[in-house]
Amino acid sequence: MIDEYSSRTPDGAITMHLLMGVLVLAVAVLFALGTGLASVPLLGLIAVTAYGWIRYEGETAKALTLLATALTVSILALIVGYLIWHSLPAIEKVGLELFTGGTSWDAEASGDTGSFSLTPMLMGTALTTLIATAIAAPLGIAGAVFLSELAPPRVRAVVKPGVELLAGIPSITYGFVGLTLVNQYFFMQFQTPAIASYFAAGLMIGLMALPTVVTVAEDALSSVPESMKGGSLAVGSTEWQTTKSVTLPAALSGVSAAVLLGVGRAMGETMAATVMLSHTKGFPSPFFDVFSRWGETLTTVIAFEAPNAGGLHESVLFAAGAVLFFTVMSLSIAAQWIEWRMHRKLGGDA
Repeated sequence: MIDEYSSRTPDGAITMHLLMGVLVLAVAVLFALGTGLASVPLLGLIAVTAYGWIRYEGETAKALTLLATALTVSILALIVGYLIWHSLPAIEKVGLELFTGGTSWDAEASGDTGSFSLTPMLMGTALTTLIATAIAAPLGIAGAVFLSELAPPRVRAVVKPGVELLAGIPSITYGFVGLTLVNQYFFMQFQTPAIASYFAAGLMIGLMALPTVVTVAEDALSSVPESMKGGSLAVGSTEWQTTKSVTLPAALSGVSAAVLLGVGRAMGETMAATVMLSHTKGFPSPFFDVFSRWGETLTTVIAFEAPNAGGLHESVLFAAGAVLFFTVMSLSIAAQWIEWRMHRKLGGDA
């Protein structure tokens, strides 16, 4: 393979690739050592890239894309390693009680002392995620079916870009609307025990996840071959019967992936929940009381307490971040696998 690469690549481009690799390695090593000299090889890398773009544009583009891919994987690996490394002190000192203990949270302790439990935050994350999923999943699938199968072309051309634009609204905007309108509405109209509640936060997070579910599910429904739909219509089925009995079952994997991605978005939401919840740690009584005064999730405890955390307290917050990271990553991997299965099925390879 190396001989084939050398025969097809000019000698100057090979030298440029090697030099770029050496400079990238030098930047990484000097940056990790904190010497302040990382800018020197970085400037050299920029100069070599500029020269290569002029002389060997195609080969330089290949090198840059390879470099971008390697950097992406490296950054992901560094994040995982950093989270695990800083979570170890909390896991070693607290043990499994960190995830299965009671409601203790001694944030005033300093150094390596204190009593912490993430169990209430795990419960809060589960409650808000379930509420958000109960809102985003059915509404998102219904919206995707309408856009893909039932909407006139003119309506689809306007509504679909609008739905996609909703995904770009900052989460703090949703949180502020939820704080000033939704929280106050439930407090004034239904006399909920507290202005902040899991239900209101889950409602807003579900609305935030809705564009993701609609967009991905609509793409899955649109990928169903027209021959399958045409065959159903040819035997006398109505458009709705075709959608219900042919299109939805054929795209079920993609629709499921859309719901999983929406769940991941809901679980990892920070700012909206931070603004809307009361930041009181404890278990509702009963545990499914989503209108209780208790209100904290894994994301909100990290955002709310990280600036003043230190020692064991900081390590516990890193452990919370690690739990979130691996949970959302698992959901993303599952969604990608389901989409892969859908493409194999529709492509006739499964």
